[in-house]
Amino acid sequence: MASKSAVFVLLMVVVAVAAPIAVAQLGIVGGLLGLIRIQGTVFCSINGSVAVINGTACPVFPNALVQLRCGSGNVVSSTTTNGSGVFTMLLDPLQTLLSSLLSDCNLVVSTPLATCNAALPGLGVLRSPLQLIGNTIAGLLNVVNIVPTGFLLVPSA
Repeated sequence: MASKSAVFVLLMVVVAVAAPIAVAQLGIVGGLLGLIRIQGTVFCSINGSVAVINGTACPVFPNALVQLRCGSGNVVSSTTTNGSGVFTMLLDPLQTLLSSLLSDCNLVVSTPLATCNAALPGLGVLRSPLQLIGNTIAGLLNVVNIVPTGFLLVPSA
């Protein structure tokens, strides 16, 4: 019984020493229990955002492939919008630096716009830089919230 108590105390000391070091290395993400959440809504329009045309709101873009591309176009993560055009990506902050995510990555909707509206272009992709909007604390979990700043249609590379 004494050895179990000694191991427990030793483990607690290691956690107490290691946790502040991890928090310092992660900076704004803070702590080992964190997530980076990128979420938004894609609309079926040339700028991928809500628009009112002739008094009618632009519909959402369901089942669209949304990719997180960094650097020279490397796909880091991908997801598909739901029936309401909403997408969510969750990233591990230990594998993704927040500063490089915000400066070197874009969201790309690679599903052609003509898929949701035949009158829209069939070539090109919607692309948006990212913006940090804040953190949400849920118990011990720190969630960094990121959204697209605004999609624009760009020619396919």
